[in-house]
Amino acid sequence: MTEVDQAAPAGPRLKAAGPGGRFGRLGEVRHLGLVAALILLAIVGLVTRPENFATSSNLVSILALASTIGVITVGMTFVITGGGIDLSVGALMALASVWATTLATQSYGPVVMIVCAVLVGTGAGLLNGILIAYGRMVPFIATLAMMVAGRGLAQRMSNQRTQLVQQDNSMIVSLSTTRVLGLPLLVYVFALVVLFGWLVLNRTTFGRRTYAVGGNPEAARLAGIDVRKHTLLLYALSGLCCGIAAVLIMARTTTGSSTHGDLYELDAIAAVIIGGTLLSGGRGTIIGSILGLLIFTVITNLFILNGLNTADQLIAKGAIIVAAVLLQRRSLKTQT
Repeated sequence: MTEVDQAAPAGPRLKAAGPGGRFGRLGEVRHLGLVAALILLAIVGLVTRPENFATSSNLVSILALASTIGVITVGMTFVITGGGIDLSVGALMALASVWATTLATQSYGPVVMIVCAVLVGTGAGLLNGILIAYGRMVPFIATLAMMVAGRGLAQRMSNQRTQLVQQDNSMIVSLSTTRVLGLPLLVYVFALVVLFGWLVLNRTTFGRRTYAVGGNPEAARLAGIDVRKHTLLLYALSGLCCGIAAVLIMARTTTGSSTHGDLYELDAIAAVIIGGTLLSGGRGTIIGSILGLLIFTVITNLFILNGLNTADQLIAKGAIIVAAVLLQRRSLKTQT
């Protein structure tokens, strides 16, 4: 029996909505709806651009783009399920990519570059967690400050120039160029991160505590959970995902740049919301978040194939986010 199970009857009842029970069944229904939406988008692509959409190169392009944002989305799912939010993910990915591609770092080889990117992302995530958990800052403000500072530091380090990955460090680029069963290695890295995230959220004590902290922090504290420490770890995990995503974006673009990850926080948060994770915390699903991400990625791909500009893409994404939140609120009212 877990700490939550032992202490819940004596204090406020935990509101956490884990993977089982009624919310689990609702999640399964939502997943089917997201799959249906993906099928509908595929039909639209086949009708509007049959000569381009269904090609192997286009499908690989969709998966490659989804891989980079998808790793960040996994971390964002944990943070939002735990009752927080992280606006700094795009900037942290840019900072990690710039730090890892400086001439000094590259001189030590590709392994050190990868470790550097992961450590920079995790370290910045830890700083977010310290400010929020122990400094008692509002997550929105703390991560907004980190977003601005991280982007500025990346610009300062790179002198606002794009830094190329040197040929001696081609191992990183090979994550994008080397294919196994027709897919680049970075897609498999993404799949491993998703699998790890699903296992941790659904099959470990850490995952159960994440639901508990997000659902009712006070009840979680009375149940014996160190809420501040757990919050710190959630933001460190988000930073870790940003570091991994930085490696993938370096592989895809062969560069480190302060412009990497622009508005990735929007895509990640939107994917998480569309996937069924509550903005208030206590309920979340990795599979739903990834399906939401694929929907966004396919929509972006359809816009590009049909020659629509970036402004139209942003308007459509904003409308989808608003619709998802409204539907989420409506479903919560229906349940109560």
